[in-house]
Amino acid sequence: MRDTSEPVRDCMPSIEPLEAESFEVVGGRADGGLVLLCDHAGNAFPPGYGTLGLPESQLKRHIAYDIGAAAVTRAVAAALGVPAVLTRFSRLLIDPNRGADDPTLIMRLSDGAVIPGNRHLDAAERTRRVDRYYRPYHDAVDAVLDRCVATGVPPAIISIHSFTESWKGVPRPWHVGILWDRDARLAQPMLDHFNADGTLIVGDNEPYKGSLEGDCLWQHATARGLANALIEIRQDLIRDETGQQAWGDRVVALVHALKDRADLHLSRIGGVISDS
Repeated sequence: MRDTSEPVRDCMPSIEPLEAESFEVVGGRADGGLVLLCDHAGNAFPPGYGTLGLPESQLKRHIAYDIGAAAVTRAVAAALGVPAVLTRFSRLLIDPNRGADDPTLIMRLSDGAVIPGNRHLDAAERTRRVDRYYRPYHDAVDAVLDRCVATGVPPAIISIHSFTESWKGVPRPWHVGILWDRDARLAQPMLDHFNADGTLIVGDNEPYKGSLEGDCLWQHATARGLANALIEIRQDLIRDETGQQAWGDRVVALVHALKDRADLHLSRIGGVISDS
């Protein structure tokens, strides 16, 4: 019989934190049923690349990273105790949310800005960026998912992004969008939850479509048969810490609202497994 005067020891399987050159893993519960991804977390460049010839002002724009997305991802991971994998370098270096053969993998022109360091990219440099900054991120995602699946609790995957409040001068009305492909197990209840709020304009595969073959969720969720969805939050709502925490809280509330869905395996989030 357990001595009840002793604290209950938490023996949950966990993903350990890890920092590497091209990615970061935030530690969390391996059997929690959820993994978070942030494909466009930062606007930095590795040594030797400078700013790819861009002025610093351009690196503060959406062309370089998804503004606010990393902070929301970290807030949700911390609140739920689940693992997250985040990129460390700008999408202008190489975009991990594209297939390796996608022509937009390394952009030469993005929303009117010419990227000088990408204009004359040769095959050798492209291969170097894939090998050093693209594949390691995807390998890290695979490693986290492998450990989660090994617990017997296949995780759902939520990828967190942000989008500009207008495009080519046209305002975007949505506060949040849910992007998905062929699997609606996670996407539909997420849409239902945000629509039930009553104060939000919610995009269903808006402002983008979630069916880009070769993208990050296609590689890691669709290919494995894991429930998945991508959350796009409008950038003006998460530019500061107050908005980032507020939307982190919204996503946490969303996950808790879905914990009773047996097909999503989220019921262990926030629980404790003890030894017997």
